Amino acid sequence: MKILLVKLSSLGDVLHTLPVVHDIKTAFPEAQIDWVVESSFAGVVRRCDGVNNVVTCELRKWRKAPFSAETRQAWQTFKTDLQREKYDAVIDLQGLTKSALVSKLAKLSSTGKRYAMANRTDGSSYEAPTRWLADEAIRLAPHVNAVQRAREVCAQALGYKLPENAIFTPKYRLLSGVNIASAAISNIAKNDIKATVVFAHGSSREDKLWPVSYWVELGQRLNAQGYGIALAHGSAAEEQRSKDIASQLNGAVVWPRLGLDDLVDALAGTAGVVGVDSGLSHMAVALDLAHVQIYNFDTAWRTGPTALNDSQIAVRQVSAFAVPTPSVEAVWQAWLAVNSATDQP
Repeated sequence: MKILLVKLSSLGDVLHTLPVVHDIKTAFPEAQIDWVVESSFAGVVRRCDGVNNVVTCELRKWRKAPFSAETRQAWQTFKTDLQREKYDAVIDLQGLTKSALVSKLAKLSSTGKRYAMANRTDGSSYEAPTRWLADEAIRLAPHVNAVQRAREVCAQALGYKLPENAIFTPKYRLLSGVNIASAAISNIAKNDIKATVVFAHGSSREDKLWPVSYWVELGQRLNAQGYGIALAHGSAAEEQRSKDIASQLNGAVVWPRLGLDDLVDALAGTAGVVGVDSGLSHMAVALDLAHVQIYNFDTAWRTGPTALNDSQIAVRQVSAFAVPTPSVEAVWQAWLAVNSATDQP
């Protein structure tokens, strides 16, 4: 069976989709799984054990100059790559017009079908053409976690059942250590990163940020327990905030700006991550690190890891939500809880 997954962006959304690969390979071990994704996020998909071929595009870039010679040539190359195979199932997991068009462009086998979501789910983007261009549209419960949504679409499309406790058992199959010899990782590894907690403090949305003074207080508590602090960043503003936080802590390290491959490898060797709702935090979940994800909005149910009160089982990643923002004490208690779960046999 040849299957094409269409999930183009963004980093967090792509990471949320990774568990479908494990689900499909469990149901159909011989399945060939290909994936269409924006080039910026291809490094993560290539790290997913079970993905056969990654077809890259740059739709975000191309739409800025759709009629340029460069765009026309790049589009033709993409189209050729996309149409090399004939698929038994093409599954649009994005739910947007652009992903519907990509799905329609892919070739099907004689019995192949295109699948998409039939409806919008709470808090998620959705555009009607995704169901108009599909052979089968799959209806979903409106209130569903982003990881679970993708898993349910694939299960219904391909005819397998998820385990009853599926919400607690996503397997991301994200491989680390592939690029460990890079200069950036070698420099980071000079520090004892196994005793390092990473602060993923940055977000493109100001209203998702946690106060700098809170990061400093949390860092001081972690320092007292023997942890070092590393700060990651993806922009000039985030780099400055990293320096502001690091300057008030003992031995805190501001990492250089890392590409996705280096970031996966660097994070994988650490003791864990505390972060706001961001791609970096979702990467921590995919790597099964001890992780606390901070929410100022009641959206943790949709994109965050399991909340502390969702289950009686111990979990390694949790969400901390409060309005206007979680307190340092609340985040600290969540960190102690995930470390207690990590320490269990």
